[in-house]
Amino acid sequence: MSTRPAEQLPVKIKVKTDIRDGRNKDTFELVAFGRYYIKENARFLQYDEAMDEGMAKTIIKVSDNEGLILRSGAVKMRLPFIMNKKLKGSYHTPYGVFEMDTMTKRLDHQFDAQTGSGSIELLYELKMQGANSGTYHLSITFEEEEEQ
Repeated sequence: MSTRPAEQLPVKIKVKTDIRDGRNKDTFELVAFGRYYIKENARFLQYDEAMDEGMAKTIIKVSDNEGLILRSGAVKMRLPFIMNKKLKGSYHTPYGVFEMDTMTKRLDHQFDAQTGSGSIELLYELKMQGANSGTYHLSITFEEEEEQ
């Protein structure tokens, strides 16, 4: 473990998203490099992702019972999460803003300062423009990455 404070830990991030919609299941996986840090009572994971539309900056914020996924750049999105609460989010496209609703079923965060590794797990139902988009299971693991 480096002597760098946990507030700005460079990390390798693995994001796995399972989407269930009825009997259909899609899985998406991503490996990215970013930063993990603690600010006030919240923990943040930040990384850049190359997408068809261009680069998107993603920030995932978690605290005891709530979370937030923010994206900016090529994609602009805001998805809030509070356990067992229906919340409104948004997804901006060149064609307009889509209203999104989240219903959080699981929100969990772990971090081991000794190893510099951790995880974030999020299970939620998503509606876009009022229509069911499926159940999303986001499983994120990260570990300290030595900077070159």
